[in-house]
Amino acid sequence: MQQHPASARSKLTITIGALALGALTALGGTAQAAPATGSLTVAFGAESTTLDPVRISAGVDHYFVGQIFEMLVRRNASLQDENWLAESWKLETGKDGKPVLDVRLRKGVKFHNGDPLTAEDMEFSWQRQRDPKGSFFSHYVSSVERFEIVDAHRFKLHFKEPDAQFLVGNLQLWAMPKKYIQKVGEEEFARKPVGTGPWKFVSRTVKDELKLEAFDDYWNKNKRPGVKTLTIKVIPEDLTRVAAFKTGKVDWIDNVPPPMIEEFRKMPGVKTATLVSGNNLFLNFNTQMPKSPFNDVRVRQAAAHAIDVDAIIKRVLFGQGERYAQVGKGSNGYDPALKPYAYDPKRARELLKQAGYPNGFDTPCYNLTTPREPGVKEVGEAMYAYLSSVGIRCQVRNLEYGAWISLGKRGRSGPPEMDGVLSWMWSQGLPGDPGLAWSGHLHSYQPGGWGTYSYTNDAEVDALIEKQRQTMDPAARTELLKQIARLKHERVLGGLPTYRPLVTFAWREDKVHYVPWPIRDYWRAFQEVSLKQAQ
Repeated sequence: MQQHPASARSKLTITIGALALGALTALGGTAQAAPATGSLTVAFGAESTTLDPVRISAGVDHYFVGQIFEMLVRRNASLQDENWLAESWKLETGKDGKPVLDVRLRKGVKFHNGDPLTAEDMEFSWQRQRDPKGSFFSHYVSSVERFEIVDAHRFKLHFKEPDAQFLVGNLQLWAMPKKYIQKVGEEEFARKPVGTGPWKFVSRTVKDELKLEAFDDYWNKNKRPGVKTLTIKVIPEDLTRVAAFKTGKVDWIDNVPPPMIEEFRKMPGVKTATLVSGNNLFLNFNTQMPKSPFNDVRVRQAAAHAIDVDAIIKRVLFGQGERYAQVGKGSNGYDPALKPYAYDPKRARELLKQAGYPNGFDTPCYNLTTPREPGVKEVGEAMYAYLSSVGIRCQVRNLEYGAWISLGKRGRSGPPEMDGVLSWMWSQGLPGDPGLAWSGHLHSYQPGGWGTYSYTNDAEVDALIEKQRQTMDPAARTELLKQIARLKHERVLGGLPTYRPLVTFAWREDKVHYVPWPIRDYWRAFQEVSLKQAQ
């Protein structure tokens, strides 16, 4: 079976004024769910760098953090936004003319240690997330200047300026337990996290496995796991992960290798789901160093013409990828008139000559080897081979996930610096909105704020990114996103878009009932999973 996400999501109407966005269908229900039973072992191809929501630095972190923690709003299996920990919320205008978000928390929500979720916990969570010393994405909540507790289950966020991204990004607040963290400290919390999610932490062995247990007091009685224990094995090697599935050591795997997808689809008793990832892959170029060849737009355009991305998708990924030009299909700001750069090696060489590199040049090219997305290592190798063939001679340097993430970050103390080309990615979401992503890898770097992974500096684009964030009218904001996309495309800024992966999951249909749910911008949430026969 092949599944694809809906081509469009329900759009939030965002205007400054007394606009109420009422509660959606009550999710908790009153029916008592059957007790969770049995155990399930699954395998992921990549591992989280943290279990603390404020220390998230990469997409993979959501695969793990998102099993344990929740936000005020979330996207469901149909990619529709639902009020989650928030029973309702509305956007108003304060007495000072600034936006105010009035949130009512769902009653009866508990943390895994039994403490009730209150507005004090959300205030504490906001304080943790806004502190750039501990939170790498503090700019997600930087427009909130004051948190007002109204009562135990109601609070107001007072904004210093409009922030459309906060609203379209599912209200960027993870719920974390104030009393528990104050008692055990942040380091112990990161080792033994406590959230409100459907799964509670049991144990973790780094580079091996994460053990979770279904939370008996989970608030959502209608959408909850039917499995008692969940073990997530970390198996980066594709063939080893596949062997674990075939031998029955695991009953669910992610990132089925593209060459083997048809084989998996034909396996008796096995079900597969192929979904467009929320991730957007691109090649990033360093334009921060004074003598970098990539400071010249003609060199960046040469790189864009040098790579036959369509051929790579066909031959390396076996068709498991979707080309995109700045914004994915169905995403906010998508412009069908904007087309990817055509493969034209002759034009690439001409541009290099015009830029003063008739004989080309040597450059480090950093490649991710961990299967963060299917075939990403092989894709990087192919792209770097194409660059080398026109004169951008890549000195390929392979990196595992942790080293790769560290290299891409800005604001680190000391070397190494990303001094060439970097195979990179940043989710625009499902179905998608590029605002947050561009704030991180297109807007110029500012310590503790914008551009946390940016190697670009363009004042005109910076101003437009800041403007779209503050534009609350959906139509006007969409036009700004399209304008940014055109400039980004012409100047090859914030990286060269390549493709959006298709990711395939496989599980034993005779044993497991599983409904794919996203975690923020990524799939892999075990929100609805049960065993057909208790193990």
